[in-house]
Order: sequence, then C-alpha cells, then structure tokens
Amino acid sequence: MADHDHSAIKEHMHVIGADGVHIGTVYHLDGERIKLTRADSGDGRHHYLPAGLVASVDGDTVRLSANAANAVDLFEE
Repeated sequence: MADHDHSAIKEHMHVIGADGVHIGTVYHLDGERIKLTRADSGDGRHHYLPAGLVASVDGDTVRLSANAANAVDLFEE
C-alpha cells in the first residue's frame, strides 16, 4: 500500500505475516494501529499492530511487511 490508505482494512480480516503465517484477526482500525481480536491473542487481551507494517490488503487478508515472528514482537497493548 504505497499510498498508506488504511481504509481498506475492515473488521474480521485475517492478518498474516510476509511468510504467510496467520497472526490474528482485525477487530478494528484504531487510528494508525490495527486492533486484533482477543480470540487470537492467546492471553485474552487485545493486541495492536502498527498500521505501518501493512504491505497490502488483498480480499479479506491483510499482509504485513514483517514475518509473523517479527510482527508478534511488535505487538502493542
């Protein structure tokens, strides 16, 4: 997303790393952060990812520029 228009990110989209590994499901867009559902978090809390990590939005999938392990390290609460 070269233009950094995050309006294409919608609830219930799948978030995957650059390596194709599922990271979570979009709860909603919160400013410049993507809030993920608690169901995917493993610890019962919402996690946030910086929207700047988004490489592309394709159908119902948000693909990040970082692989899954690196993206999880960038989780914010």
